Amino acid sequence: MVYSTEASVQTQSPAAVSAPSTVQERSEAKDVIRFWLFSSLEKKPSSPRVSLRTKQEDVPRQRSSPSPSRKQITPTSPPESPRGPGLSLSQLAATSRYPTISHSSSALPWQQSFPSLLHPSPLASAHQLSHVACSAVSTITHLEMDLQREGGKMTSKDEEGDHLQELPFTPIHAPVITLGVNVPSSCSVSSRSSLAHLFSAGFPEILDCSGQVAEVLDPTEPMPFDPQREEADLLQGNLLVFEFLAFTRIPGAGVESDWPRNIYVTFQFYRFPPVTSQQLKLLTSDKVRPKANEALPCVLATINKDGSVNTGSPGLQIQFRVDDDFLRPREKRWFLRHLALHTMHIDVWDSDSLLLIGSTAMELKYLLRQGKPAVQALHELEILTTDYVEEDTLLPDADQYLRSTSTAMMVYAIVRGRLHIRTGSIGCPADPSRKRAANGISSYSHIITPREVTTGFRGGSLSTRNILQLNARNTAREHRLDGELVLLNRNRIRARDIIPEAQSLNSDSRRRKLDCMAAVHRLEAKENTTAANVMGLNPATRLIREHQPSDEYSKAEGIASMLSQAITTQHLLYASLGSAEYMEFVLKNPFNVPQTVTIHSDDSELSVITDTEEWRYFKAITKTSTPLEENMFHMEEAAPGPRVYLRPKESVHIPLKYQSFLCNHTISVQGPSFLPTGKGSQMAKKTLSNIINAKIIKVTFRADDGKPMAICQVNVEPTPHVVDQTFRLYHPELCFLKKAIRLPPWQGSTAEDPNSCSDISVHCSDPNIVCQTRMLVPGEPQDVYLKVPGSPSPHIKMFFVMVFTDKWKAAPSQIWQVYVHFLERVDLSCVTGQRTCQSLVLRGKQAVRKIKCFLSHPKEIEVDPAGVFVLPPAAVQELQLRVQPWQAGSRFLYVNAVDMDQKRLVAAWLLCLRVHRPVLSKAFEVSVPAGNGRGSSRKITYTNPYTSTQTFLLRSDHPDLLQFREDKFQIGGGESYTIGLRFAPSQSSGSAEILVYVNNSEEKTEETFCVKVNYS
Repeated sequence: MVYSTEASVQTQSPAAVSAPSTVQERSEAKDVIRFWLFSSLEKKPSSPRVSLRTKQEDVPRQRSSPSPSRKQITPTSPPESPRGPGLSLSQLAATSRYPTISHSSSALPWQQSFPSLLHPSPLASAHQLSHVACSAVSTITHLEMDLQREGGKMTSKDEEGDHLQELPFTPIHAPVITLGVNVPSSCSVSSRSSLAHLFSAGFPEILDCSGQVAEVLDPTEPMPFDPQREEADLLQGNLLVFEFLAFTRIPGAGVESDWPRNIYVTFQFYRFPPVTSQQLKLLTSDKVRPKANEALPCVLATINKDGSVNTGSPGLQIQFRVDDDFLRPREKRWFLRHLALHTMHIDVWDSDSLLLIGSTAMELKYLLRQGKPAVQALHELEILTTDYVEEDTLLPDADQYLRSTSTAMMVYAIVRGRLHIRTGSIGCPADPSRKRAANGISSYSHIITPREVTTGFRGGSLSTRNILQLNARNTAREHRLDGELVLLNRNRIRARDIIPEAQSLNSDSRRRKLDCMAAVHRLEAKENTTAANVMGLNPATRLIREHQPSDEYSKAEGIASMLSQAITTQHLLYASLGSAEYMEFVLKNPFNVPQTVTIHSDDSELSVITDTEEWRYFKAITKTSTPLEENMFHMEEAAPGPRVYLRPKESVHIPLKYQSFLCNHTISVQGPSFLPTGKGSQMAKKTLSNIINAKIIKVTFRADDGKPMAICQVNVEPTPHVVDQTFRLYHPELCFLKKAIRLPPWQGSTAEDPNSCSDISVHCSDPNIVCQTRMLVPGEPQDVYLKVPGSPSPHIKMFFVMVFTDKWKAAPSQIWQVYVHFLERVDLSCVTGQRTCQSLVLRGKQAVRKIKCFLSHPKEIEVDPAGVFVLPPAAVQELQLRVQPWQAGSRFLYVNAVDMDQKRLVAAWLLCLRVHRPVLSKAFEVSVPAGNGRGSSRKITYTNPYTSTQTFLLRSDHPDLLQFREDKFQIGGGESYTIGLRFAPSQSSGSAEILVYVNNSEEKTEETFCVKVNYS
């Protein structure tokens, strides 16, 4: 390391000497000392701009210049680092030197292939380029420190140093492209013969209320939508039908032609609970002979719990009833908008191996009836999955490691099959009784007005006995009202709309019931006194203490409790994940003197809106015509909440907002399930799942003396939210998942105003997950970045991502449901055509299980034991994997261990293969005529290089194009054998390279031939 000091005083320029106005400036001198730290092993400065000779010439000039004078010259500056290129996200994603992370995320961001240090990329940033020449030196290229004397002291800014400026260059992950809300689904049309075969199975018809067949809509044609016509429909109820008819197999690499044999589907419609279907058997017909280039659909049949196939009507039908009993007030318009603009995500699974086959999305707009009694539509959806393969690498390459760090992952969309679904919407008349009850409900208001106190202390003694009886009566009344409130919540009747006369206790029968309940409470209090003293003060004990006569209970506490209940106003609130619920509480000063009221909420999710712009925004979207005041609240750091000034007998509106981003993340166990049987066997249960927690929040308004002036009790009732899109990601266990999801183009963004969506923000329902987004370049797409902590295999982590497009985050524009499957990672390095062995360990749990291992690519992986085996408790079972890949590059395969009795996943492995190309022994070229319907035969001579007799196996990476006369042959030492080749005919011209592997009995490659086939 070479250190050099430089005390520089600015030299005098001719302009400065001639100007008399600079005399005073010269008297203000500042001595600047610059320290230069050079990182070099050769003891040479790394800066090309500053030379040692220049520094030596500057020192005498600085010493000769008078200290009180100030010369105006350009100060010597250290070398400036070049700025990185300002690249857009699309340019970075298309750059081959920065590979993208895989959908399986097997390689972590710090394990991704970045450009080698010996071969710098033109996209490298400044700090990367500075360490190319010598990677062993320190990461500091130069250090500059300016010491400026101002009154003999250094500023704190100089002591701390300056902040590093972030360069515009940012490497990113491969974004997962969202389907958006306006992108058409992947729907195709089958041939007439396939449709005839499909409907010959005898699926049940979709009929309207009068027994007529529903009108058929064409999914390939545009669907007009008139919201006024939908709202004016006389049939207000809707019975929505999803009927899974058939599945068409599409042959793929590494799988058998009859895969899959059994499937099950998972999806979630609107805010109904997620649906996991039972096992569905793919039935094939022996009577129909399909053409060579056409795959007929396999009719689906449900499988019973005993494993037998249901011989009744084919297919699986699931129904959802949406009527006034299900929808909240004013929710129907949002439901119709959801059908018109959104798609439903469907996952298709292999019910035997519990492996994901693929996913698809179906448009819901064909469920809109537009005044018709019933409609139906047939959808043929492509089941897609993504495969990530790195470009080929040659095994004997000397720069293999260097080339592997600069190759890119290629993303391929693979069609695994086609799912045939028939959707239907049947109009149902509304229940007159429910309609009358709904008409009796007043319209929902965002204004909370405290009512006049109609009940309270009726006089008499405040003795302990009387207080106990009064509290018992109040408690019984609260329990009764709570029970009525639950029934009212089910009917969507708000507590504030209950008629006060209905709450009175004047009836003798009601008084007798209350007395009985009070006696029960007193009896329970006496019986549980001893247990309460032993177990401590839990909520039940505190309830007993309230009804138990004791000397500790004072009259002041009784009076305070009654007064608190008298000034408490209850408000019932329906809330969903991410949506802000706005309300205004009318606060009145009952005193004749002014008061400064402090507002305190016991839950952070319910807050006071103190920003005037935010208040104005929520009043506009809720159409609340109440006065708005500027600078209404006074904020202090030590205060428990904002403060507001009230004049005597004055009333003001306090804006409140409730918004929750946290919810329940419990998910069902992976595997098929059985729908409930009986009359409503196909009706989805209206159970609440994955929603926010129900809670009671109190907002206290305290006067100057600290006593409560009013209390607003908000009872939060959770409601399910809508899921717009679902993502499933696979990642190694106990590792951070870092992923980017590309945001769809929003309707608000235009070419004239690219910054119209600059207010896009995201929130995650799990506080342990990092979720953020930012716009790097205006006009370019935005990505949502996720950082998810790892979990052990085979755990599945589920969370929601809320995307907001407004500044104040009133309601999420989209809600994504993300599943992360954590698998045990196994890294393998192989050569194409050659077998590689790897051992896996499976540990037993508490019970005995029957286990079978399933593979994602049976043609490339074998497992031993291959069948069902018994895994005793706490036992260790070794699984032997034999991998023989046929495609070069980096790939990801999956192995699942499934409990055959329970159909549940026991263990899962993620195989990260790095497959190299073999060394070629010989190369051949052959011409095959195309279009004549006949193939061609050729011969290759092979000589046994060993002195003993050997057995050889013949393999090919394209068995559909090349077949051998004999797949196995045995020859003596030094003898020759003629390998017969048969090339399949081709209908089109072109060329293909086929690798021929000569393997020994252990599937180790002896020699590899390359045959280039020209079809002309």
